[in-house]
Amino acid sequence: MAARSYGQYCGVTTAVELVGERWALLIIRDLLVGPRRYTDLKQGLPRIPTNILSARLKELQAGGVVRRVPIARCGLVYELTPYGRELEPIVLALGRWGFQSMGEPEEGDAVTPDSLTMALRTAFRPDVAATIPSTAYELHVGDVVLRADVAGGELAVAQLAPPMPPVGGAAPSGEPDAVIVAGPGIRGVISGEIAPQDAIDQQIAHLLVGDVSHLERFARTFHIDPGRSTATAQAA
Repeated sequence: MAARSYGQYCGVTTAVELVGERWALLIIRDLLVGPRRYTDLKQGLPRIPTNILSARLKELQAGGVVRRVPIARCGLVYELTPYGRELEPIVLALGRWGFQSMGEPEEGDAVTPDSLTMALRTAFRPDVAATIPSTAYELHVGDVVLRADVAGGELAVAQLAPPMPPVGGAAPSGEPDAVIVAGPGIRGVISGEIAPQDAIDQQIAHLLVGDVSHLERFARTFHIDPGRSTATAQAA
């Protein structure tokens, strides 16, 4: 049930009524990574007031987008319904669209495990990944550490740090082929605006394991055309 009605009989209007309230799409983004307890959602969205989180979850449940289910050893968790999971390509497309206008992070802007996981999924190019050797990346951004395994055009991402939620699944086995430590500047590598070697030379990215060829492979596998941001810079 929508929190408010725009009074228009239109599919876009209905979609906005279902998921357009503030924080709703970010809750959906995190649930696209996997089921989450209420406390997991709150940790992943540190600025959301608890009353707003509760309200949004109730609205998303009423709209058939989210449901509560019991999971062994975890209790009740929130997960997307099949109807809610249909939002995945839409959320990924929104991420690619928004990437063009991100700019530099503001003070206090956070990178969370789920937001970084979805950023990798947004930038992943399965057609390119299918043509290059399988690679296991360990990516460090601030306090977040993810393992991204790329094989045969498929991507699997696991949270290593902070410790994954109990519904996060099993940790990957084996050692990574490349360990990349980076900050927000890794965006320039993903957009292609900064060459991998330049990123290393400018200390935007550090390789603890592997060499520049692994960062080049990463940049080919995870790429979003900068689009609008490049055009704006050229116009300036």
